Amino acid sequence: MIGVILDFPGATLEQHDAAITGMGYTPGGQGQRDCLFHWVAKTDDGIRVVDVWTSREAFDRTLTGEFARQADDLNLPDPEITFYDVHTTLKSADL
Repeated sequence: MIGVILDFPGATLEQHDAAITGMGYTPGGQGQRDCLFHWVAKTDDGIRVVDVWTSREAFDRTLTGEFARQADDLNLPDPEITFYDVHTTLKSADL
């Protein structure tokens, strides 16, 4: 598993939601098969996306594929990307 933090300076939450919708997903709904977890928040200078993916390859396929097309259409800035090897995860027993 790989943890990914993407910082998009100058981007908006509306652009994020439009990109997700353009990829065929609903904000708050189910996401991509290989993306185990995804959240986004507004920052002082844009937005931050935090994901956990099954692999770096799965992330790269999405970033250079369907997400890249949406990002171009929406004029999203190039993100600053940081990767982390995920050691372990926990989830709520209620989910």
